[in-house]
Amino acid sequence: MELGLVGLGKMGGNMRERIRRAGHTVIGYDRNPDVADVHSLEELVGKLKGPRVVWVMVPAGAATQSTVDELAELLQPGDVVVDGGNSRWTDDEKHAEELAAKGIGFVDCGVSGGVWGLKNGYALMYGGDAENIAKVQPIFDALKPEGDFGSVHAGKVGAGHFSKMVHNGIEYAMMQAYAEGWELLEKVDSVTDVREVFRSWQEGTVIRSWLLDLAVNALDDDEHLAKLRGFAQDSGEGRWTVEAAIDNAVPLPAITASLFARFASRQDDSPQMKMIAALRNQFGGHAVESKSEH
Repeated sequence: MELGLVGLGKMGGNMRERIRRAGHTVIGYDRNPDVADVHSLEELVGKLKGPRVVWVMVPAGAATQSTVDELAELLQPGDVVVDGGNSRWTDDEKHAEELAAKGIGFVDCGVSGGVWGLKNGYALMYGGDAENIAKVQPIFDALKPEGDFGSVHAGKVGAGHFSKMVHNGIEYAMMQAYAEGWELLEKVDSVTDVREVFRSWQEGTVIRSWLLDLAVNALDDDEHLAKLRGFAQDSGEGRWTVEAAIDNAVPLPAITASLFARFASRQDDSPQMKMIAALRNQFGGHAVESKSEH
């Protein structure tokens, strides 16, 4: 099938390649002309045959809103917009209503896989009406990992991004646990090879995971993470997870504490946050701050 893809950054660019490898046609637009296939959203829409599917991979908030607004004026009834960025689920409801007024469908899709998605596939959580989901299904099938799992129609509009938000909240807590354990191991005199302790956990233990594998990768690159500053950003989804927990009276002590730990990292050079920063760089290509920058 044909797909219009808006936003060709670290995620979007790799997604375009994976979809093309599956035999589909992708027409990509980005503000950077060096990576774009067309020079405007209008040109992108004009090159697609109806019913059109346009997948948006731009930053949440104003950038997504302006893209949806422009697409609302360019697309026709029966077309579908997919928001695959990290938008808040409440924005999905607004976008779906805006587009529905013009007969245009809307699907929200949480996408996980980071810079490894091109090779391994992307975990997909999507929300929306079954009719609109069906129009996008071949693309979901191209992006997901091989096998029976890795994608889910999570529910109605907003369910995809809500599910991805909770996923990221869990990720915060898991990363924090590894980071705290790493700092404690580094602190004591009796443990002389922390990196190999982490490596020994990769097989046969109940805490083995892809995040643990990435932690070992990071330690192989910089055994004591001495090159990194203990500073870690949050993407916003951790905050939204905690806010949703408050709204629904659901206790999330581990996730909430991991979010607050990131805030603390902006006041002190935290050893734990060196591991958090290293992990974020490993799976998502997120920027890190080196010691030399401060």
